[in-house]
Amino acid sequence: MGTAVIFPGQGTQEPGMAAPWVDDPAWEVVERAEQALAEPLAPLVLADEASLTRTRDAQLAVLVTSLICWEAVRTRCAVDPTAFAGHSLGQVTALIASGAVDFESGVQFAARRAELTQEAADRHPGRMIACIGADIDQAEEACGAAPEACWIANDNAPGQIVLAGTPEGIDAATDVARDVGIRRVLPLDVGGAFHTPLMNDASEALSAELSEVSFGTGSAPVVSNEDAEVYNDADGWRDRLAHHVVRPVRWRAVMETLVSLGADPWWEIGHGSMLAGLAKRGASGVTVRGVATPSDLDDLRSVRS
Repeated sequence: MGTAVIFPGQGTQEPGMAAPWVDDPAWEVVERAEQALAEPLAPLVLADEASLTRTRDAQLAVLVTSLICWEAVRTRCAVDPTAFAGHSLGQVTALIASGAVDFESGVQFAARRAELTQEAADRHPGRMIACIGADIDQAEEACGAAPEACWIANDNAPGQIVLAGTPEGIDAATDVARDVGIRRVLPLDVGGAFHTPLMNDASEALSAELSEVSFGTGSAPVVSNEDAEVYNDADGWRDRLAHHVVRPVRWRAVMETLVSLGADPWWEIGHGSMLAGLAKRGASGVTVRGVATPSDLDDLRSVRS
């Protein structure tokens, strides 16, 4: 059986998320990222209060923390992944970790991606809601209450679908959710309607940005959020990353692809256990091991020894 390495996205950020790593050799990732962006990043991953409200800050905190964890795994554990994958922002982390894009370019792109999506959200305000207990048909029916104003943004797992749209569109979908059989609707604390056509401005701007980014063949393929296909090519990621911000995250299908590749266990690299929770719904036979702190490395090595 092979191993899948998976990375979380925005929503897993938490104050002090990288504090356990501050005296670890892998902390040099923070210094490299600070050099790439010419700005301090340590405060984002060490803050002891809820200061991660801006999209850019939250996404950079998640990215850098995941890359710290990956550096520790890569250098201290015997790892030969069958494939990489990442949820939303985590797909950028996966491309950096695989080597398909170099560290400096990947960090710079992630920062610019966060800036452009927030600018698009400011121009085209929107909201997101999690529909618990919903299937695709129910989610589409809820979106039908406001066509052109509400869309499926994440198909995360059976019974876990995220909708996004204009405030009016989300209100309309919420009003009919129970009528179409959706058990519960939870508002998400995010800064816009990501992975929808409301991000078209960002997608167009990213196409230009990506023309300057070099891609190569990674150490292992990356499974795309867009179509759940396995890719190890260089040029195709420019189009996929530009499209990524306007098209839904098909994480349920990504999990199915990883299962079809024979990947077990999966290593969730970064803060939190969001992806392990989704795997319980969509890949129940797979073992997911998390690496969020240095002590997790000992557990991982003991399992692999």
